[in-house]
Amino acid sequence: MTGEDREAQLRALLMQANRGDERAYAAFLALAAVLVRIVARRRLGAGPGMDAEDIVQETLLAIHVKRHTWREADRVTPWVATIARYKIIDAYRRRGKRVDIDISELAEVLEAPETERAREEEIVRALALLPAGQRAVVERISLDGRSISEAAADLNMKEGAVRVALHRGLGAIATRFGLKS
Repeated sequence: MTGEDREAQLRALLMQANRGDERAYAAFLALAAVLVRIVARRRLGAGPGMDAEDIVQETLLAIHVKRHTWREADRVTPWVATIARYKIIDAYRRRGKRVDIDISELAEVLEAPETERAREEEIVRALALLPAGQRAVVERISLDGRSISEAAADLNMKEGAVRVALHRGLGAIATRFGLKS
């Protein structure tokens, strides 16, 4: 199966799944698992304590939770691969290892179409509407990928206060984008 065939199949299955077709969703997850397994095995190698199947399961769970964020105008394969890469990075962080990502792996993400750039501009505008404290927390955690404890240390805040600011900031952004009323 070529990459374009896989993309077309994943796209069709996810579209059907998002319209309530449970069989299509099961087929989508099975095909996505194959893709994630390839990405995970390539990135993890044979390192001790790193199991590709754990990454597959974590990624599939993240896809399940976030599948509503995929937009039909976007490609599915880079979306799935990006989620897998973040789960791999999380696994390395849990084990205290450094992760370097080759820029070529992000080529499809970096070559964002105009709609992607427009969304980025909307995100910047939404962040600008937040109070400074919430904006700083959302940027550090959601954009910079820092943990709650890292953001708390950076901002000289308690972890509970960071969680509250993150929750409120993301809620305000969701309201701004019409995802929450």
